[in-house]
Amino acid sequence: MKMHFCIPVSQQRPDTLGGRYVLYSVYLDGFLFCKVRYSQLHRWNEQLRRVFGNCLPPFPPKYYLAMTTSMAEERRDQLERYLQNVTADPNMLRSDVFIEFLKLVQLNTFDVATEKAALDILLPNGRSIKVEILTSDTAERILEVVSQRLGLRQELLGYFGLFLIRFHKEGKLSVVKKLVDFELPYVCLRNAEVENCKVGLRKWYMDPALDSMLMDCRAAVDLLYMQAIQDIEEEWAKPTPAQRQELEALQKENNQTKFLELSRGVQHYGCMQLDPLTCDYPEPGCRALLSVGNHEITCCITLPDNRIQDVTFQMSRVKCWQVTFLGTLLDMDGPQRTLNQNLELRFQYSEESRWQWFVIYTKQVSSQGRA
Repeated sequence: MKMHFCIPVSQQRPDTLGGRYVLYSVYLDGFLFCKVRYSQLHRWNEQLRRVFGNCLPPFPPKYYLAMTTSMAEERRDQLERYLQNVTADPNMLRSDVFIEFLKLVQLNTFDVATEKAALDILLPNGRSIKVEILTSDTAERILEVVSQRLGLRQELLGYFGLFLIRFHKEGKLSVVKKLVDFELPYVCLRNAEVENCKVGLRKWYMDPALDSMLMDCRAAVDLLYMQAIQDIEEEWAKPTPAQRQELEALQKENNQTKFLELSRGVQHYGCMQLDPLTCDYPEPGCRALLSVGNHEITCCITLPDNRIQDVTFQMSRVKCWQVTFLGTLLDMDGPQRTLNQNLELRFQYSEESRWQWFVIYTKQVSSQGRA
């Protein structure tokens, strides 16, 4: 799993002794994840080092004198790179030291106490199931609880995930982001940046061929069938008129197996479609719809003269990705809110034996699944 941590802003705060300390706002996949002090991260690093030794990336050194502006910026950048490197190690991601610290800072940032709560989980057919949880339960733990309720086999959990689903005024939905295993879904919903959102269950792979791995589990087939119908209704998957007619007939018969077989041939089936965005291809400022899945990135681009151009990038030709936080942040002592949040996502691809960059500007960056 890939995720993107960044620290786009830090704030000076007064401490109880009359001095000042720096509070770092840590963002995960474009949304505020937690606020932490250097001292907290330093103690966490020491705990991790006792478990993993020299496998850890370098941690920014302590300063015993007042930091200059350039030193403060350098530390912010070093902490950001430390988080990115630590979370790239799957062994650390699964460790208790790693998870317990990140649970605590999420709870503290959003002032949530650990207690029992009820959480509605949205299914792809629009229904919700209510599960009893602790506010400190991770997405991984809640997914286990939901799977038990639905009868989804334990070994198939890796094919599914919990997502933030946003409801728009016009009745449309958008998949905002996948919740990383160590995120706390109850706490995420307390974040002012995720207004009109619910936690939803969806499959977490974008290769239609992987459907075959789930077809002998009744609960998994039910979820795939619900999601296929939803994706077509939301126009994320785009059947031809002939395919639509046949799919509607199979839906009336509730023939889930045949419906899914036919769906796998539908354009953008199983893909993740981002909300409308802008890109720099073939020129800056073009509006676009982008779908990711089935080993490719497909862009439907509206040119300045309103002509439509479809472009497809094969994943095998993509060399690397970069994500940059472009949001404007309020720097204040009270609750922080992102204004005009935007992310720059760029990838380098090979075209006619030359490496080129394709840049998009979006509010969505989701940890990548099996594309």
